[in-house]
Amino acid sequence: MIDKVTIIKTTKMAEEIVKKYPISPAVKNAIIQTNREVFVPLALRHNAYRLDALPIGAQQYISSPLTVAKMTQYLNVTGCDSVLEIGCGSGYQAAVLSKLFRRVFTIERIETLLSEAKERFRSLQLSNIHTRTDDGQNGWEQYAPFDRILFSASARTIPQKLFDQLREGGILIAPMEKGREQVITRFTKQGRQILEDALEACDFVPIVDGVIR
Repeated sequence: MIDKVTIIKTTKMAEEIVKKYPISPAVKNAIIQTNREVFVPLALRHNAYRLDALPIGAQQYISSPLTVAKMTQYLNVTGCDSVLEIGCGSGYQAAVLSKLFRRVFTIERIETLLSEAKERFRSLQLSNIHTRTDDGQNGWEQYAPFDRILFSASARTIPQKLFDQLREGGILIAPMEKGREQVITRFTKQGRQILEDALEACDFVPIVDGVIR
């Protein structure tokens, strides 16, 4: 359970997000019900509820709450059951998704980061989040197809195996590298076609091949 003092802080943060970008009541509630402070390094917890990205170690960052809200909104979660996240990081995005999906599958290539995220999930009793240490670009075929797939790191291309693991009519959201820029891009699977829509400029750490144990 999230305590009343934290609810006040997360609600204020959610209101700041809404001022900058319109999100649905469901996404707003997911943000309010997720204690971001748990996912931020102790030395930076005084900044936990600001709309800033923060370092979490291993040259990785916890995304701005505004970015997490936008990425979640872009997924269009209505009527969905399962989501696959590529790049667990601190676990904050997965925790938000756990309020909106029955099943969340998240993959992280850096084992120490995933171990810390798993401990946070346990402490928050988020039993619907399933984790795996792997190169996220492999996906998680065992539990496919997924209604939604979300990249929490920028990519140059999307492997075909991930589109194969996306349900018909499903949506994949990814920050795509376009030259020197990054653009949040929505891919929609319709039969043998993958429809692509550019949504907005962004700034994410790049996805990297392989696993670090």
